[in-house]
Amino acid sequence: MTLLEGKTALVFGVANDHSIAWGISKAMHDHGAKLAFSYAVDSLERRVRPLAESIGSDFIEKCDVTSDDEIKDVFEKAKKALGKIDILVHAVAFAERDDLMGRFVDTSRAGFHRAMDISVYSFCALARHALPLMNDGGSMMTMTYYGSEKVSPNYNVMGVAKAALEATTRYLAADLGPLNIRVNAISAGPVRTLSAAGVSGFKRMYRHFADLAPLRRNIGLEDVGGAAVWLASDLSSAVTGEVLFVDAGYNIMGTPGLEDQLTES
Repeated sequence: MTLLEGKTALVFGVANDHSIAWGISKAMHDHGAKLAFSYAVDSLERRVRPLAESIGSDFIEKCDVTSDDEIKDVFEKAKKALGKIDILVHAVAFAERDDLMGRFVDTSRAGFHRAMDISVYSFCALARHALPLMNDGGSMMTMTYYGSEKVSPNYNVMGVAKAALEATTRYLAADLGPLNIRVNAISAGPVRTLSAAGVSGFKRMYRHFADLAPLRRNIGLEDVGGAAVWLASDLSSAVTGEVLFVDAGYNIMGTPGLEDQLTES
C-alpha cells in the first residue's frame, strides 16, 4: 500500500539514522512520498546526505532555524526544485545541557529563550514560509513529548517548550484549517536518539518504560513513522490540532506500576 503516492515531504530535523525524523522519512518514502531534507549545521551534512540519497532525495539543504534569512532561502530553493510540497515535518528541538540537569527554577534566561526559539517558534516560522508551496492543502506535523503535560525528571525547560509547541500546533491548526492544511503533533515515547542522550537519566527511564506501559514494550522509529504516514495521508483528512500519542499507552496510566506494589503488599 502506498498512502503517500504523488506527495512531497520537506523534513527538518534529521541528524542520523537513529533520528525520529529519519524514521518518519523512511516510512513516508516506503509509502510513495518524495522526500526533501534540511539539516541544521554543517557538521550534520556528512550524516544526512547519505541517508537522503539512499532514498533517492536530491534536495538536501542547510538551514539554521534561528535565522529568518536562512529559512526564507531554503524555501525559495524548495520552490524552484520541488514546485510544491504536501507535507512539512518539524522535528527540531534544542535546550542547553545545563538546563536539562538540576532544577527548572535555575534555568538561565538565555537558555530559556534559546529553547523556545529553536523548539517552538521555528515551527511557526517554517509553517509561514511553507504556505506558498502548499496551495493544494496538506499536512504539517511536529514532535512533542509527555513531559509537556506532566513533570518529567530532568526534562525541565524542554517540557515547558513542548507545552508551548503543542499550543502552537493548535493555533496553527486554527489559522490554516481554512486553507485545508492540517497541523498535528506526535507525542512519542522514549526513543534512543541523539537529543535524548542529552537528558540526564534517560537510559534509566528507557529501561523501565516497557514495564510501565500498557503494551509492555518500548516504541521504535517504525511506530512513529507509521503514525506520521497516517497523519500525512488522506486517511486522517478530518484530524487537525491534535496531539497523537505513540507511547505504547504510557500516557493513560495514572500510577504506573502501582498494581505490582499492591500485589507485593
